[in-house]
Amino acid sequence: MTATVDRRVDGLAVYDRPGPPGAPRVVLVHGSMDRAASFIKVERRLGDFEVVRYDRRGYGRSQAAGVARTIDDHVDDLLAVAAAPAGDGGPVAVVGHSLGGVLAVAAAVRAPEVVVSVGAFESPMSWTSAWPTTSAGGNALREADDAEAAERFMRGIVGDAVWERLPSRVRSQRRAEGQALVAELAALRAHAPYDPAALKVPVLTGYGTLSKPYHQEAARRLADQVAQGECVVIDDAGHSAHTSHPDQFAAFVGQVVDRMAARPA
Repeated sequence: MTATVDRRVDGLAVYDRPGPPGAPRVVLVHGSMDRAASFIKVERRLGDFEVVRYDRRGYGRSQAAGVARTIDDHVDDLLAVAAAPAGDGGPVAVVGHSLGGVLAVAAAVRAPEVVVSVGAFESPMSWTSAWPTTSAGGNALREADDAEAAERFMRGIVGDAVWERLPSRVRSQRRAEGQALVAELAALRAHAPYDPAALKVPVLTGYGTLSKPYHQEAARRLADQVAQGECVVIDDAGHSAHTSHPDQFAAFVGQVVDRMAARPA
């Protein structure tokens, strides 16, 4: 397996894993309170592709890069990262988990000549009236303090027992990411980050059968709303299928890359 190469793009920590000569390039985008490392098991199963991962602004090794206040800011970052080290700018397939899928779709609307195929696994639609106010993000936004919001979000995702078992250093790091979390959760609720009718590239959505009903419904809805949409299901997986079911998630990524051939002229 070719070693991953680290680089910095506008302060963001980026990890490039070269593929065979001429291999398709795929960018993996993590969700809220996550980081690029959560895709390592998936990356190991994508040997036929060039794989790019990055810690989004405010998270992991990109925490010092500051906070992205709008979805447009996040898309700026994604498109900058999507460029190869040589700076050719694409084309790429982009696969996002959770909020990362929202960014993948928004980037494809803005730059379909760069992002030519999209995968969105359980991407939220928290700007809609159908999205529950009691989701992990909705509960986090009820906290007056950013650090408390981050902790409440994490407890909602991993459970109280897992959170309490984390080393104090790790809990402190996660709480420090609260500013980035609150900013992006608020941005998602401010207005729709993309127009599905404007999306002209293939989109593969996905969800796990053990996930929340609203995550499953959002995946189906997005697939129905776009011109070239399709939805796949990972059996016995929850929201974090990229870590719990890396084989199936890698297959999901492979299907997204296969759809690069269907990009518009």
